[in-house]
Amino acid sequence: MTELVAALDVDAMISLEHVSKKFSGNIAPAVTDLTLDVPQGEIVVLVGPSGCGKTTILKMINRLIEPSAGTITVAGHDIRDLRPADLRRGIGYVIQQVGLLPHRTIAANIATVPRLLGWDNARIRGRVDELIELVGLDDDMRDRYPSELSGGQRQRVGVARALAADPPVLLMDEPFGAVDPIVRGRLQQELLKIQQTLHKTIVIVTHDIDEAILLGDRIAILEIGGRLAQYATPAEILANPASDFVADFLGEERGLKRLSLIELRMLDIPPGPVVERTDTAATARRTMSDHRTDWVGILDGRRLLGWAWERDLPVSGPIDGVSPREFRATLPSTATLRQAVDAVVRDHNQVAVVIDGDRYVGMLFVDQIAQELQR
Repeated sequence: MTELVAALDVDAMISLEHVSKKFSGNIAPAVTDLTLDVPQGEIVVLVGPSGCGKTTILKMINRLIEPSAGTITVAGHDIRDLRPADLRRGIGYVIQQVGLLPHRTIAANIATVPRLLGWDNARIRGRVDELIELVGLDDDMRDRYPSELSGGQRQRVGVARALAADPPVLLMDEPFGAVDPIVRGRLQQELLKIQQTLHKTIVIVTHDIDEAILLGDRIAILEIGGRLAQYATPAEILANPASDFVADFLGEERGLKRLSLIELRMLDIPPGPVVERTDTAATARRTMSDHRTDWVGILDGRRLLGWAWERDLPVSGPIDGVSPREFRATLPSTATLRQAVDAVVRDHNQVAVVIDGDRYVGMLFVDQIAQELQR
């Protein structure tokens, strides 16, 4: 691991050059002439149908499988020049089945690699405490055994164990595939949160294109035989699929998938039909007419109090006596356009209110989201 850490100034933390793998007894190769660079500090997702060599590629990176041809470098080092044990101690590895040692406590499982590296007990305890908090586990779980934890909790322990020796590289093979969709979503968000803090170089294998789009800074879409069909950012792939194979793999909802990459704070969101609570009923009705609505939002400075039907307003005079109704669809500015679509569909007024903390930002309507789909 020391050799890997010494080369952290490289641009491509992992580099595969013309890498192929053919298993004995098989006519077709598992991986064919693959050239791919994984930039330092990014998440790269390998995705494709069964039999496209995703897991084989991951195993070749940490020398669980040797390539038949080509060169793989990690942190600037040809992995053939490193002892496999030294290489793997510098690479965290997370698999779908987690692979925790059932006879060891959670704390002991997390401490596996630091103990192999000869860390002293105080340093190990401190690191275990740090990681239990980092992955969102309760402190009292440290003395439990894997069989006493849920699938999602065991997966968190697997991630903590992989991070224990602070490796520069993390390999994850279908890390969340064995848990239910709700837990899976939470674990995905937890990984993104951890990555914002740690900035590891992470390679993830998945068969789920939505997971790839959510997690990946870059996505490598592979065809059968480990042939690289396209390697680019999620936005680039969704906007410009390189082939019919890539377009078919992305699915018919490619436009909706693009919306998940656009955060609301990236948009120029209009204020919508809103008035100050100190305004008059005439001003409110004029605002509704301008926006062709039968309701109006009511502001108190930078804070949105709610909305009111036209019939709720007084005949004349100020509207400060009106009791605003609560908007059901309110989103933070960090939410995505895809989340806005869900919110608009669920809202009676077919509008999503966008806020930044307590500050009102604006409103999104269906037609505005449709415009983004067409870009």
